[in-house]
Amino acid sequence: MVVIQTPVIVKLTLVLQELGSPNRAIDSSTDCIPPLVPSNRLRSLDTFRGLSLVIMVFVNYGGGRYWFFKHESWNGLTVADLVFPWFVFIMGTSIALALNTLVRRGTPHCRILHKVLWRSLQLFLLGVLVINPSYCQGPLSWDTLRIPGVLQRLAFSYVVAASLDLMVARTRLDNLPTVTRDVLLYWPAWFCVIVLETIWLCLTFLLPVPGCPNGYLGPGGIGDFGLYPNCTGGAAGYIDRWLLGTHHIYQNPSSRVLYQTRMPYDPEGVLGSINSVLMTFLGLQVCLYLHQSLCVSGIISSILTKCSKDHGFIPVNKNLWSLSYVTTLSCFAFVILLIIYYIVDVKKWWSGSPFFYPGMNSILIYVGHEVFEDYFPFKWKMSNSQSHTEHLAQNLVATSFWVLISYLLYRKKIFWKI
Repeated sequence: MVVIQTPVIVKLTLVLQELGSPNRAIDSSTDCIPPLVPSNRLRSLDTFRGLSLVIMVFVNYGGGRYWFFKHESWNGLTVADLVFPWFVFIMGTSIALALNTLVRRGTPHCRILHKVLWRSLQLFLLGVLVINPSYCQGPLSWDTLRIPGVLQRLAFSYVVAASLDLMVARTRLDNLPTVTRDVLLYWPAWFCVIVLETIWLCLTFLLPVPGCPNGYLGPGGIGDFGLYPNCTGGAAGYIDRWLLGTHHIYQNPSSRVLYQTRMPYDPEGVLGSINSVLMTFLGLQVCLYLHQSLCVSGIISSILTKCSKDHGFIPVNKNLWSLSYVTTLSCFAFVILLIIYYIVDVKKWWSGSPFFYPGMNSILIYVGHEVFEDYFPFKWKMSNSQSHTEHLAQNLVATSFWVLISYLLYRKKIFWKI
């Protein structure tokens, strides 16, 4: 694959470096902003985040009951499998811009780390409350409390990636060439990420799982001719059941219908969170190596999957958050961010509306759509529950309401920040 440094890629890389590099001594209170953007907040980032969130809300509400808006049962991708990784990816880019702004302002690292830890803790606890709806009926029951979840994974990915970025943040390397400076700064962080990925590979392919072959990546149940019925997720499922307990993880995985699996399995489990950190870190690297990251991610995905659904070394699998899933979705994210940046921030052909508004209030919209999912006007009794048309109309109306709410909040300058 040939790396083509188009003017758009070069411009985006330069802008992100200018806004996010910890080595740039720019006072954010001045007007020293690159001419390509009107402020130090790229509108394309919020637009991409909002686009991912809107699709996520629509999918969670049912997606009209169409198969391509449902999560893939095991290997492969549907529209529903794309959006969460993109949200994680953009979180990484936002980390680079936000934390390094604090560094440029001279905020002590210990204070920044305290903010990172506190925000992660809030996200984790909020996630536990949101996915355990019995909070409306009384105290949560520990016996059936699900621990992993979307916000919990975001919290873990955030704290690890932000800590790595903070670890390498420096302010006195401006006299070095850009490439040399970036290599000197980020090699400890890359080393940590490589160690984490090595741990993932060793646990995934070498950990002995009772009754299962080493390195098993299948769905269990009747998959693989029913040879491994209790091996759903291989090492990933085994670690969750051993570490968290069978009653504290997701009880109805997407593999249950097609493969008739009997074991609980959590798509936001412990082992997959390692690759979520990688996805966040790749988003963070947009500020440094946009075109190189795009190229490398695509090449790695092609090798790992052999450009096939089931016959690669590591198939693309959202339930496992496999390494190929992360590299494939990060490659998509690089391309989409580049396109949105070009039409929103460079050419200004599109303001980012309406996706820009939920992107500015992403946590509130995500939590709100989960909490009020079963309430009118987001849901109502249908005359024909088998009709795609009625489901589609209901899901579109519910999603549109959240976009409208985010717009009204934006007009009132109300933003929920954790």
